[in-house]
Amino acid sequence: MTEHFGVAATGNSLTLALDQGTHSSRAVVFDAHGDLVALGRYPVTLQRHGRTQVEQSPGEILASLQAAIEGVFREPGVDPARIATAGLATQRSSVLAWDRNTGAALSPVLSWQDTRTADQLTALAAHDADIQQRTGLRLSPHYGAGKIRWLLENNADVAAACQAGTLAIGPLASYLLHHLLEGHTNQVDHANASRTLLWNLQTGDWDDTLLELFAIPREVLPDCSPVTASWGNTRNGDIPVTAVNGDQSAALYAQARPDTRAIRVNLGTGAFVLLPTGDRCRLLPPLLSGVSRSNSKTGEYYLEGTVNGAGAAVHWLEQRFDLAGWQQQLPAWLEATRTPPVFLNSIGGLGSPWWRPGPEPVFLPDKGSITPAPAEALVAVVESILFLVQVNIELLCAQESGIRHIRIGGGLAQADGVCQKLANLSGLTVVRGANIEATARGIAWLAAGQPEGWEQTEATTEFVPQEDTALGERYARFLVAIKK
Repeated sequence: MTEHFGVAATGNSLTLALDQGTHSSRAVVFDAHGDLVALGRYPVTLQRHGRTQVEQSPGEILASLQAAIEGVFREPGVDPARIATAGLATQRSSVLAWDRNTGAALSPVLSWQDTRTADQLTALAAHDADIQQRTGLRLSPHYGAGKIRWLLENNADVAAACQAGTLAIGPLASYLLHHLLEGHTNQVDHANASRTLLWNLQTGDWDDTLLELFAIPREVLPDCSPVTASWGNTRNGDIPVTAVNGDQSAALYAQARPDTRAIRVNLGTGAFVLLPTGDRCRLLPPLLSGVSRSNSKTGEYYLEGTVNGAGAAVHWLEQRFDLAGWQQQLPAWLEATRTPPVFLNSIGGLGSPWWRPGPEPVFLPDKGSITPAPAEALVAVVESILFLVQVNIELLCAQESGIRHIRIGGGLAQADGVCQKLANLSGLTVVRGANIEATARGIAWLAAGQPEGWEQTEATTEFVPQEDTALGERYARFLVAIKK
């Protein structure tokens, strides 16, 4: 038996989707058929301090989300009184600390990209296998536990609040819920909790063994609740919130019930390769396992490959080359650049299946040293992202013989050449939807009570595999270099 939360879709009802991502906060309104009615978007900034520390302002994130809500309420065609339900999706693995009584932030948001705890976590390497068995994740500084421990040990305000018994600390989603909902609740959903290295996939709650391992008191963490639940009503508009999720796991539901024979690839700041596994919670080292939907009785799960250097790798390149207007130039450069160099992409460290810092990023020499032109450099970086994605696709295909196609989204995926190269590499048809708001649409479908009929509302473009021997040869060179 399954439980659905949310108001049954009617011809007049609307659903509000709140999507707080790495670079922007969005408020998106969908009608009862899953069609986008209005969108409000506000950018947010990242602060980078050296190679390892990446932070964001809690106040800026919260203000941007509230501004997006207020903006979308003013859009033509949006009557706030018709909004029957709402859902929240947030960037995963980003954490912060706040006062549980006042809601005041006590720390910056430590981004999921932040790796300041990498050296400290090496002391726990012997526990890696046990951690994956309990959480579905690998021991990595990208996840929340190391960051939470760092704040407890290095932030005086956090330590003082912990001593006073007023500390709340955990995923960004919990901080936002504290401010968005009436009653100043301290809750977090299963999906975001699962990205902390502290949440047990089997029990659906914080794991006492891991709390002891990372020396984190249970009482400072928010209470865990299912993804689809009665979370409370928003302070702005008095709208029932009925779903909270992580951004990548919410995107699995962009076309309603996920197809367990389709791999979803999102090319954002990082690149994520997800395969839904239905109600089967599978562990497949060196990939990750996670929960995408849960209620009080059941859960749905996925396998995931993670690439740290996607959009982040392009940003790295922008700091070294004059790439003004590259977004407009990329399609032509992909078409015209026949023999780009091979780029060893270790931006942010190597994710799955290696899980290690990796060597310095470098363009590999071919017939002597090279200094590529900007167009060649960008194409090489884009191909390196696809190479890292392809490694994970191969791992998934080796386990699941019935995979039929790849569904792709994210900023880089809007270039046809990127999608075609991935089809050529993988040998699978790549399908790109016209609706790029996959996370928002996914959380809206969950919040609306998982209605029927949302599957047919999106036009798609398909990219059929073509033979590309040169691309395959560059991929082979890339793999050799990574293994060295």
